[in-house]
Amino acid sequence: MAGLALPVLAATLLAACDGGSSSSAAASAQGAGQSQAKPGSADQIALGRYLTKAADCAACHTTATGAPFAGGVELASPFGKFYGSNITPDKEHGIGKWSADQFYKALHDGVTPDKHLYPAMPYTSYRSMTRADTDAIYAYLMQQKPVAVPTRAADLSFPYNMRFGMMFWNVPFLKNQLTDASSGKSAMWLRGQYLSNALGHCAECHTPRGAFGQLDLSKSLTGAALGRVAAPNITPAGLAAVGWTAADLQTFFATGIAPQGSAYGEMFPVVHLSTQYLSKDDLTAVTTYLMGDQPLPPQPVKTINADAMELDAGKRLYTAVCAGCHGFQGDGKPHVAVAMKGNSTVRNADPHNLIVAMLDGIEAQKFPGTESLQDMPGFAGQLNDKELAQLSNFLRATWGGQPASITADQVKALRLTTAAH
Repeated sequence: MAGLALPVLAATLLAACDGGSSSSAAASAQGAGQSQAKPGSADQIALGRYLTKAADCAACHTTATGAPFAGGVELASPFGKFYGSNITPDKEHGIGKWSADQFYKALHDGVTPDKHLYPAMPYTSYRSMTRADTDAIYAYLMQQKPVAVPTRAADLSFPYNMRFGMMFWNVPFLKNQLTDASSGKSAMWLRGQYLSNALGHCAECHTPRGAFGQLDLSKSLTGAALGRVAAPNITPAGLAAVGWTAADLQTFFATGIAPQGSAYGEMFPVVHLSTQYLSKDDLTAVTTYLMGDQPLPPQPVKTINADAMELDAGKRLYTAVCAGCHGFQGDGKPHVAVAMKGNSTVRNADPHNLIVAMLDGIEAQKFPGTESLQDMPGFAGQLNDKELAQLSNFLRATWGGQPASITADQVKALRLTTAAH
């Protein structure tokens, strides 16, 4: 038994870097609005296409230059690299030999016909999907063009490459995440919970992890920092604290941009590949779940008293390097840059993402419809740690309602992690 402890512990730790089935009553509410299509019918395949987008499958299984669902997307972690698998119906390299039952078992239990999955494939969330929905996704994938591209093996060092340890991790940590339909929540809230937590697997990024890499569901959606850009708090209180309204949040999911800012980092492909395709009713449901049946009012920006000299130094920097795009009054410019005034990243009590954006920059973004934003250059090579701290403090105190307390050491720490990337 002592020899088994190390690989089991290693497998549990992998869940920190990787990204019970519901009752019949809950499943009924969660599946509201989705017809029970005949197996193999055009309706089932069309539903599967919609659900595949809602589940954001392309984000991990389709590269920018590769064939749809042929795999190859790199998923970096502190323990090594994972690669999205080939889920086309190719019989040798994909899932062409899988039955619907085997596909369901992979999504529900993290077990394929030949191996246990690492939670880089978020079966910990997909577990709560209804069987009808997994069957529809399976039917859609089976209609795709088979692509003979081998799935690249995970590049993990010992002992993290010992997959069998996942069977022991699953016993205590593989749990249903959904609230039963008898909870008193509205049908729209329950549908939104299903879309967010089962299909959209939001908790995988936005929920802290425990000591063994498991989702800490007692702090569900309160934010986590697994990647370079931290996933913020998206609970009703967390969203209200940085100024979100239900209408603005729904616009954000549909278009990627709202008065509170734009989707960037890992959230950009979520909008680009997934949420923009949700129906109006489902967008309303997701918003209802995240904001609550009775949304909290958005909190106003607080007035902050800060050192005048410190703010003046930050203002001069803002005028020199930021105002040309974001506006001298922080109002932003359409098709160029988002507003700083009321921006949720600027308003966030945690300055992590604000500093990272200034260090790394943000790539040019094209959003659904006609909206687009120019690229934002990183200033890691132009401004030193003290200057970036002063700029951060000016933004936070002036437009974010946050204390001007960022230090050069905080910037330095994130600059060093930039170099590591």
